[in-house]
Amino acid sequence: MSDIEYSFLDITSCNFCGADKSSFKFLGKRLDQAHGKNPKKLKGKSTNIHKCRNCELIFSNPLPIPKNFDDHYGVDPKAYWPDSYFQFDESYFNIELIELKSILDYESHTCRALDIGVGIGKCMLAMENKSIESWGIEPSPTFFKMAIEKMNISPDRIKNIGIDEAEYEESFFDFITFGAVLVHLTNPSESINHAMKWLKKGGIMHIEVPNSNWFVSRLGNTYHKIFNPGFASNLSPMHPPYHLFEFSHKSFQIHGKMNGYEVAKHTYHVCTTYLPQALDVVAVPYMEATNSGMQLVIWLRKI
Repeated sequence: MSDIEYSFLDITSCNFCGADKSSFKFLGKRLDQAHGKNPKKLKGKSTNIHKCRNCELIFSNPLPIPKNFDDHYGVDPKAYWPDSYFQFDESYFNIELIELKSILDYESHTCRALDIGVGIGKCMLAMENKSIESWGIEPSPTFFKMAIEKMNISPDRIKNIGIDEAEYEESFFDFITFGAVLVHLTNPSESINHAMKWLKKGGIMHIEVPNSNWFVSRLGNTYHKIFNPGFASNLSPMHPPYHLFEFSHKSFQIHGKMNGYEVAKHTYHVCTTYLPQALDVVAVPYMEATNSGMQLVIWLRKI
């Protein structure tokens, strides 16, 4: 059970589409620890999980906000990642850069990129190796230090602050990547709009987020409905990996119409299913066919 102190923000409208509470569907409670098979026997802080019927955003309500950022993310990178993660592979981020090239016409020597949520700096290094000028934001002091010391990221190109505090010249970047960051931010709509100011017209923003229609979560919710009524399997707002939101393609389509961007491309990845291996034979093809895998990768174009 977590002893982290939180303030709790009551959500009265959807963060992405602005729909009011009448559009919220209650999915169940989420505790400050992993549920396992029988969350009814566990004690601790809890929050409610809702889904917006209008744009399919899933969110915690009230939203738990840690009083100290480091309680969630001020960890030793060596404790957060396995040893293998600290070895830079020349192929790192190559798939994403190939995808970028297919939807954004640019010359690498003139392309400027911003990595939001640098981590230890591998994405910045991968882009620099492709002659893409890169800058970065990393709020965690431990990860920021590792990026400079381990990956030799220039201190002049990386800021140890949150996205809300960062400022860059408007229309400065051709490409911005959030990677797997947006899910951790308390106001994803505002964060996207803040970063869009720095993106050139026609520029591309890359985001990786959990899919709000993930088959395994829906399966888990069915299990809880039968054996643990009132509990949900979505999100983990008060325990690692501290996910606050889940999104769908529709979430970004609606948000984009309201905020000056369009969805250039999107894909769903199955990733790890966490199901018994015997079930993967059926579940994996099903998720591939129905776009119900764990991860949504979405590419947004500023218009």
